[in-house]
Amino acid sequence: MMLPNSAYRFVKPTRDHYPLIESWLDQPHIGGWWGNSAVEIALMEEDFDRGPTDMRIVEFEGRPFAFVQDYPAHHWPAPHFAGLPADTRAMDTFLGDPDCLGKGHAQAYIRQRAIELMDQGASTIAIDPDPTNTRAIATYTAAGFVPLEERECGDGDRVLVMLFQRQMAETPDIAQPSSG
Repeated sequence: MMLPNSAYRFVKPTRDHYPLIESWLDQPHIGGWWGNSAVEIALMEEDFDRGPTDMRIVEFEGRPFAFVQDYPAHHWPAPHFAGLPADTRAMDTFLGDPDCLGKGHAQAYIRQRAIELMDQGASTIAIDPDPTNTRAIATYTAAGFVPLEERECGDGDRVLVMLFQRQMAETPDIAQPSSG
């Protein structure tokens, strides 16, 4: 069964969501890819009411299970986004609820959010996983992102810059998530 393009809701978080986000960040499958949960919450707090980052809790059938944020790619020094169009939105995300892993949710909500951002006027959506995070890269590829190249980011680490290709995401044979 094909789910409609709006199968997921992207809800603006409140500070009441911090314990949930923190519990997700502490999950073993997140370990190593995001920072310490207390540090990440502090970074969210810095940007919460005043920054350029659009943070969202992702819900499926009314159940929160993931976090996604996007921001102007050129707002902060980010040499790995150099050369991308001025209106590029960069995206960061994680699927927090381990019960939702392996069911197609990540690629589906990431695809839906990227399409929404393009519908809101962004010409380009970029994501920048660690090149060794093969699970994330496979998910982003399934969502419609294609690798551009590995680049050094501002902290000296290398990332794989990937760009969303809407035509790749809108092919009819993409698997749909299960609610189980």
